[in-house]
Amino acid sequence: MKAYRLLTEDDSSVFCHKVTRALSKGWELHGSPSMAFDAETGRMRCAQAVVKEVEADYHPDMKLGDL
Repeated sequence: MKAYRLLTEDDSSVFCHKVTRALSKGWELHGSPSMAFDAETGRMRCAQAVVKEVEADYHPDMKLGDL
C-alpha cells in the first residue's frame, strides 16, 4: 500500500525538521512544497506531501506518522 501524508507547519525550522524526520523514516517527497499566508495568525504556512510504500492494509484508524 502507498501511504500519503501532508505535513504542515509555520514557516520555520520546525517545518524543515518535520520533513527531514519523515524522510529519515523512509517517506519520499511527493510534488512541490507549498506556502500560503495565514491571515488569522499573520504567519506564512508551509506544506509538503510525502508518500511511503508500506507492508500493511489500509485502515482509517492507522497512525500514518508511525509507519
